[in-house]
Amino acid sequence: MDSRRKFLGNVATGLGASLAPGQVLGANDRIRLGIIGAGARGMEIVKEAIACPNTEFIAFADVYTRALENAKSVAPNAKTYLDYRYLLENKDVDAVLVATPQHLHCEHFTATLEAGKHCYQEKTMAFTVEHAKRMRDAYRKHQKQTVQIGHQHISSGLMTDAVDMLKANKLGKITMIEAHMFRNTPHGKPQWSRPVYPDMNPENIIWKSFLGEAPQREFDANRYTNWRFFWDYSGGNFYENMCHQLAFWYKPLKLQIPRAVTTTGGVYLWKDGREVPDTMSVAMEHPEEILVTWSSAFGNSQLGVAEHILGDEGSILKSQQIRYVPQKVNRPKDEEVLGSTRTEPRAHMQNFLDSVRGTAKPNCPFDVGYRVSIACRMAVESYRQKRTIQWDASKEEMV
Repeated sequence: MDSRRKFLGNVATGLGASLAPGQVLGANDRIRLGIIGAGARGMEIVKEAIACPNTEFIAFADVYTRALENAKSVAPNAKTYLDYRYLLENKDVDAVLVATPQHLHCEHFTATLEAGKHCYQEKTMAFTVEHAKRMRDAYRKHQKQTVQIGHQHISSGLMTDAVDMLKANKLGKITMIEAHMFRNTPHGKPQWSRPVYPDMNPENIIWKSFLGEAPQREFDANRYTNWRFFWDYSGGNFYENMCHQLAFWYKPLKLQIPRAVTTTGGVYLWKDGREVPDTMSVAMEHPEEILVTWSSAFGNSQLGVAEHILGDEGSILKSQQIRYVPQKVNRPKDEEVLGSTRTEPRAHMQNFLDSVRGTAKPNCPFDVGYRVSIACRMAVESYRQKRTIQWDASKEEMV
């Protein structure tokens, strides 16, 4: 593909067509899917969806011609669009996966629901509080559409075991959740860093569409491919990984938006132009009188990824496995319990598809994504403003 203009000649057009709601699907109906954002993560969930029974991928939208070319290798007969609005006009598309950079989630989510399509929205659901509210308005307006937020661990066997352990009421008063996420990479290979390819130029990337509502800038291939480095498009590791660990416990514990969030840290290791920190610590005070702490760094993987739910009668320890451990001082006769529920392949995507067919309910509904999004935004603002951020629940504002 030698130019964007040539590529545009091979994709569908016709923005004047009217948008029609998707049809109601039965339990055995084939679901026809499209995706907005066919990058690395997008293609991962495309492959998950294709591997689920009775599905078909028929449309891809992306602002980069190479991404659409690569998508063709997975679904050769699918239509490709450089403008996502063309995809949403396609009346054959029943459901849309949204896997674009975080600053574009609101635009693509709301447009998908307005087009009458079901939506699988990758995390973190909303980029800002304003975006979260706009997405909430769209969700409330289009109740017939299924929405699944992409916190996939909620559909794991670990969640089934966690719910069972919580139902047993053996933790007593939970006062703290300690969570962490640590990674390391070889010298010279920074976390998240992606190469700039020669064809990443204004001919092959619709730069204006990539920017969306972000500050307008001249074309910059590095900002395009390494968007996770920059606050204009990314919430850093708060949005990449903290969100997952929050969501896992926000759902079963029904945690509300934190009253206050304090974040510290900095770019201590990777001096490669990134704005988001590579080392950070967050403390979140919740109205349920539970303190949630989360620490993360990209320079050592010794501690891995884990969460500890701490009550005065017992604990739940979660990493690759999950276990209940009693506090013998208060429950001397209790024994440890090791979770054993298997995680089914592609469980989160299958749950979304089953929900579209009406045979299930989304494991990660909109409200979980909403609360987690705002908690993550509070962490970002605390880091950037170098102060504690409060949440005014009555006005639904950060202060």
